[in-house]
Amino acid sequence: MTKHTIKVCMGSSCFARGNMDNLQYLESYINENKLDAEIELVGALCSEKCSSGPNIFIDDVLYSEINEEKLKDILSKALV
Repeated sequence: MTKHTIKVCMGSSCFARGNMDNLQYLESYINENKLDAEIELVGALCSEKCSSGPNIFIDDVLYSEINEEKLKDILSKALV
């Protein structure tokens, strides 16, 4: 089984634009779906893409302007 890595940009711009909420959603999603063994959730330093934030990387693929609704869709596709 492949382990996925989700990096949440913790730069001040992304964090203020919604990555604090996105991080909480991801933690809940991982716990509720018992995905601890399959997903490594980490914080990342500023990805210098502030104007398109909040930014999240899933397996080194950048996703921008992320909100909870977009995250649900992305996770259902990226973690298959």
